[in-house]
Amino acid sequence: QAVIDQVWLKCTDDEGPFGDSFFGATPAPENRHPLPDLSAVNCTPQMGLPGPSYERLPHFRMDFTPSSGEELQSEFLIPRQHAVSAIMEIAAMRDRIAPLLHVSEIRTMAADDLWLSSSYGHSAVGIHFTWLPDWDGVSALLPEIESRLATYGARAHWGKLFLATDRLSEIYERLPDFRRLAEAYDPEGKFRNEFLKRTVFA
Repeated sequence: QAVIDQVWLKCTDDEGPFGDSFFGATPAPENRHPLPDLSAVNCTPQMGLPGPSYERLPHFRMDFTPSSGEELQSEFLIPRQHAVSAIMEIAAMRDRIAPLLHVSEIRTMAADDLWLSSSYGHSAVGIHFTWLPDWDGVSALLPEIESRLATYGARAHWGKLFLATDRLSEIYERLPDFRRLAEAYDPEGKFRNEFLKRTVFA
């Protein structure tokens, strides 16, 4: 059975504290690692301890091994109004996803106006997967995950693993504007690489 066993809340000084409960969850008694059975020594300070954003927004300390270390990652951002339906689509695949998974995270982000942002124009919920380092298994599942989430306007995280590139112009409505801007300022494509050529500039 799918379980949400941790909730990580982060805020500015004028927003917190969050109180003693959060939809039935209670505060952790000590620092936690997102992965079960791993020490929190690699994690950034928790327990409501104030600090600069670059030491609080990341889960892991800059000079330490992030997450499990050896892993693959994917993340798909869904318009917030479709989040529950999208999560249920993924939950229906749990028996095939779980053997390949370290942990899954659900996170939320505010809308912005950055053309190629995964939350451009709408608040979003990200469905994140920290995979075991099994590319054959992960790459076999990704097409179905992407197909199921496409119904809800999912945008893949640019810096994590995804396969589908045929819908980029549809889901990033300012992509044509970005291409024109890039052509104007980088007509020779000096700042492009193979990844950008098969995605952004395909």
